[in-house]
Amino acid sequence: MAQGDLSIGPAGWARPDWAGSVFVGSRQRRQHLLRNLSEYVNLAEIDSTFWEPLKPEIAKLYVKQVAERSDFLFTAVLGRRFTYDRDLGDDFVAAWKAGLMPVLKSGRLGALVMQFPWAFRFSGENRQFLIQLRRAFHEFPLAAEMRHDSWLRDEAVTTLVDYRIGMVNLDQPEYFRGTPPGALLTSGVAVVRLHGRRNPEAYREFEGRPDGGYFYSLDELLEWKPRIERLAANAARTLVVTANGARGRSLVNALQLKEVLCAGRLEAPEPLLAGYPAELAAFRARRPVQTLLPAHAA
Repeated sequence: MAQGDLSIGPAGWARPDWAGSVFVGSRQRRQHLLRNLSEYVNLAEIDSTFWEPLKPEIAKLYVKQVAERSDFLFTAVLGRRFTYDRDLGDDFVAAWKAGLMPVLKSGRLGALVMQFPWAFRFSGENRQFLIQLRRAFHEFPLAAEMRHDSWLRDEAVTTLVDYRIGMVNLDQPEYFRGTPPGALLTSGVAVVRLHGRRNPEAYREFEGRPDGGYFYSLDELLEWKPRIERLAANAARTLVVTANGARGRSLVNALQLKEVLCAGRLEAPEPLLAGYPAELAAFRARRPVQTLLPAHAA
């Protein structure tokens, strides 16, 4: 697998609990955190756009902060106003487009993820709405996260293929008619999102909010290795997002996936190495850590 075909990275990098616990220094601004993050992974998810549009000037800053990494990509989550509230008002569409356009024009937007609730099941009405949403954001590389397994029907998959919408292969808790893990490719871009396997109610209920605190074991990550390799062998681009962002856990799991998939240098931020010595045993700090000499040796 060519490293350039595979992008792995976390969501949650702008969370307040990352400052200090992931990178040294608790007062770093989020764009500085992003620059530091790009030293270790080649993908980051912009998840704030689920709640509100990104300001174009902020999007430009994000692009600037990763300028030294020519292979660095972003995914972004489309606003719930569209996927949950089904509001395709022209003003709202224009606002979300304007905020994401600097990332798109820079060539760094790997996918715009349409995260639908479990209640969005495959039906004629919902199929038509999906097509409307695709047309509203026709400039963007779209991927659909469908949490209800009815979207695995042949007719549903054909719709995604016909309208060049990627199917997000997701890892989520098991619950009634929840979409199981898979390796389905419906466009040139393969997308994988790992949410965690705890608290199924947060995924099944319409207003549920996953806490992002799940931590994947190595064995659980290894389950995804053959799926990701299969996708990468057939897709033009493969994007893997660890969405369990609380306290930097998504970055730890993303780094572990890099190791499992042999996808780049095994380097990690010093605070993570100290906090997860067993999980990151094969990793080293990007900058050498000075060893303190015993007092009698000074």
